Amino acid sequence: MKKYVYITLGTISLGLGIVGIFVPLLPTTPFLLLTAALYCHSSDKLYNKLMNHKTLGPYIHDFRTHKSIPLKTKIISISLVWITIGYSIMCVVPLLFVKILLAAIAIGVTIHILSFKTKK
Repeated sequence: MKKYVYITLGTISLGLGIVGIFVPLLPTTPFLLLTAALYCHSSDKLYNKLMNHKTLGPYIHDFRTHKSIPLKTKIISISLVWITIGYSIMCVVPLLFVKILLAAIAIGVTIHILSFKTKK
């Protein structure tokens, strides 16, 4: 039973990780790392399929090995965070405290991304 719970949670985590590629405030890396851990403990087949995936596999492996993010990924991530949150602050949200909260989130996400080493 535990195996199926891990597979289900891993698949949900994978879905959230993939969505996080396109949605700036949803983190990709933690979800993909969680997926790898859950699949590793539940299904060799799914784990190997994930790690051998041409896009996600190297991303997970590199991050687990080097704890670093490529410069291009950092630039794109931080840019998308500030573009989407900046737009929300300027054009969508009318309440000052929500604008401040969004700015604080953007600052926090930026600091978090910059806290990782840059992969050369």
